Amino acid sequence: MLDPRLLLAFTAIVDAGSFTLAAQRLHMTQSTISQQLARLEEAVGLMLIDRAARPVELTAAGERLLGYAKRILALQQEAKSALGDPAGTASIRIGVPEDIVSAAMAKVFSGFARRHRDIQLDVTAGLSRDLTRRYRAGEFDIIIVKEPEAGPDCRATFSEAMAWFESANARTEWPNPIPLVAFPPGGLYREAMLERIEREQLRWYIAFSGSSLHNVLIAVEAGLGLSLLPRNTTAGYRVRQYAPFGTEPPMVVSIYSWEGAGPALELVEQMEVILAARSARRT
Repeated sequence: MLDPRLLLAFTAIVDAGSFTLAAQRLHMTQSTISQQLARLEEAVGLMLIDRAARPVELTAAGERLLGYAKRILALQQEAKSALGDPAGTASIRIGVPEDIVSAAMAKVFSGFARRHRDIQLDVTAGLSRDLTRRYRAGEFDIIIVKEPEAGPDCRATFSEAMAWFESANARTEWPNPIPLVAFPPGGLYREAMLERIEREQLRWYIAFSGSSLHNVLIAVEAGLGLSLLPRNTTAGYRVRQYAPFGTEPPMVVSIYSWEGAGPALELVEQMEVILAARSARRT
């Protein structure tokens, strides 16, 4: 291993062109810097500097080593700077349903990251029930979930208006059995949809199952079937509410956090503002 202190002495001598100037720049005695060069030459087993030349000159071996020495010293300084920068050394783990990560929510995350460079935001999208399970197991610090009713330890809860949707181009009555566009098993929307269909005593089948909100909305837009969805997620898609099913009980969007102070609380409060604005919108 080449001692960086010895490499520093070597490069300083080369850059200064003399032992005396190099010693002054490094705040050493000339004797000390000469000893450090001698130790480096002993380590590599070669003469690196022609001491008889004025100004001093590199030997062939010294010329070969110089580039490596400067790169080693530069990497050492880069590593020191990186370790001295606290950016991303802490983390806040967040779980959210896919449609919650809107442009407005992303701006909250962006602003928070600029104010707190030491904190990495680790955001995971998923189904509400799975997010809740993982939060209770300690895998998340903050979650936003959709649920029939809020838990007693939630920080805040907001109404989520629901409605049935069909393609804006639908022109005929739906056949019997009714084709449905659904999320995978285990999703709240899917279960609420099937419960309503069963109460209506209608026959049905799953015509399309999509793993993302976008895929489900695209399938409804294409006329593959009916689906039960949050009203404020359909903007920009060619879908319309399916009037024959009328209104549907709302769900709630709840936010939970283990931390009640510090940067985590600041983030939660900003997320609550976005959720309140989202709940107030109607499409």
